[in-house]
Amino acid sequence: MSWFPMLTFLSMFYYICVRRRAHLASRGEMVNSRRAIESNSRVLPMSTKAVQYAKEVLDFSSHYGSENSMSYTMWNLAGAPNVYPSSGDFTQTAVFRRYGKWWGQCPSAPKPFKRTSANFFSQDYVELAFEEPVYPTAVHIMETYHPGSVVKILACSANPYSHSVPTDVRWETIWSGQPTRVNSPQSRQFTPCIKETSFPTNLLRLEINSSLLDYYTELDAVELHGVKEKPMLPLKNTGIDMNDLEEEDYDDKDSFGIDRLTNKLGSSALRVEWTNNGYFDKLPYELIQFIISHLALTDLCRLAQTCKLLYQHCGDPLQYVHLSLQPYWASLNDKALEYLLPRCTLVQWLNLSWTGNRGFISTSGFSRLLKVCGSELVRLDLACGHFLNEACLEFIAEMCPNLQELNLSSCDKLPPQAFNHLSKLHRLKRLVLYRTKIEQTALLSILNFCPEIQHLNLGSCVMIEDYDLVASVIGAKCKKLRSLDLWRCKNISEKGLAELASGCMLLEELDLGWCPTLQSSTGCFAHLAQRLPNLRKLFLTANRSVCDSDVEELAVNCMHLEHLDILGTRMVSSAALRKLLECCKELFLLDVSFCSQIDSRVVQEFTATFPKVSIKKSFTQ
Repeated sequence: MSWFPMLTFLSMFYYICVRRRAHLASRGEMVNSRRAIESNSRVLPMSTKAVQYAKEVLDFSSHYGSENSMSYTMWNLAGAPNVYPSSGDFTQTAVFRRYGKWWGQCPSAPKPFKRTSANFFSQDYVELAFEEPVYPTAVHIMETYHPGSVVKILACSANPYSHSVPTDVRWETIWSGQPTRVNSPQSRQFTPCIKETSFPTNLLRLEINSSLLDYYTELDAVELHGVKEKPMLPLKNTGIDMNDLEEEDYDDKDSFGIDRLTNKLGSSALRVEWTNNGYFDKLPYELIQFIISHLALTDLCRLAQTCKLLYQHCGDPLQYVHLSLQPYWASLNDKALEYLLPRCTLVQWLNLSWTGNRGFISTSGFSRLLKVCGSELVRLDLACGHFLNEACLEFIAEMCPNLQELNLSSCDKLPPQAFNHLSKLHRLKRLVLYRTKIEQTALLSILNFCPEIQHLNLGSCVMIEDYDLVASVIGAKCKKLRSLDLWRCKNISEKGLAELASGCMLLEELDLGWCPTLQSSTGCFAHLAQRLPNLRKLFLTANRSVCDSDVEELAVNCMHLEHLDILGTRMVSSAALRKLLECCKELFLLDVSFCSQIDSRVVQEFTATFPKVSIKKSFTQ
């Protein structure tokens, strides 16, 4: 009876589904007392209503702007609107670093983790502090250009202006949705129907996914409405949204199991000696392992509660070779890491991005994790990990001898001296240092001792004094380099660029956006095109000196070009762009925003002639 094992396995999954549905039903009985409903159905004390804009931007994952100005930075989200209700591309708004699917198709794009939560869509975030803690009744987000990027809004129990250290920090999701594509780029006020919180808050977090947008999304302000006393709800209410019972919120409430499931899986109840495993004992071990490898981490934890055999299977370290804990940043703490330790002995890819902030992960907790899995680690993502300090980087250097990929993007709390330890990671192939305080001495040491680097991100590293020297060392030492991000580096010249191009002839991706010291008149861009025939992505954003001869050199020499950004140049004509479009058959993205010689009529003509190319031309209303 060969069909019995599969029938048993399907029955087990049916049991899990019934169990979850029963749990959801019990939640439904209480939904009137804790879920969000339209604000006009609440009984609110009129005298305690508060309306406030964000007072301060506390943290964010990326922004388009510079660390030393206000143009296109996240700091523009503080205060009343600067632009709304106007629409268009304005420097007074907050803009994240990426949009669309283009970034995932670049040479520098890392491969996705094999096991990622299906309900986690977030790519970026920003945290906003408000003056007064309130129970939120509404959140208004002023989106002034290409709206639709907000996928989650969370509220925090901690008061960022309190003088006492909070003992219990909780995050609650008050709204979530999937990435959307809004047909119009015009401004709008986004006011989702939010859920109630069990605590007053003056700290909100917006999470962003811009993958479906045609261009950069721009946010102008966030307005928080709330009451100082917890609102009382009517006994009878008909304003409940059916989406209140969606699975995503179930996962949110369960806090990954890294609160609730960790306690369950570590309880004595799971150590009972089960003797009846149905027909699972007859299935090959490898087959069960293969089947459960398709489960998300939360489902894997729940499956472990069904029987002893599956508990053992779900604890097999082979199920955790790729371990992404980023989706569970809101509840991941030392206790959760301690529970995971026995399962982490074979981890090769580990994603702790966004985790551990506000004391959730300690230096000792992080070091215990690395002692268990460090020797096997090949990839480690720690973006926005503000729990990191110099000791943590020292642990990484000592315990991860096989590490090839390290992401420290926006770890701007790390002191400059901490980066000196990274030169010990001789096998590094990918290093992301975007928005860090790395200094020149530490960077030069890394470049000298890590010759295998293929992908290097130095975007917005403001502490580096001489980019010409850095570019020269990169050209001399990093012969295998395929992508280099120098976004907003302040002082690279034609000399450094020439040495870089001469030494790194395998370069496929180069970001020179907002590098004001490069001038076309020196021939630097023409030389770049001649020396780097494999270029697939080139950003020359906001360099007003780029001219027809530069574009023509790219057309002749860089036949595999896919992504070109020449935003802001006044010197490029439509004739030069036509030649580029005709010669570069693989081109799929061309940004000519604010190129004074390229008007909307030209863009429409080129779009019709070259339909495979997405030509970007932003506007200001």
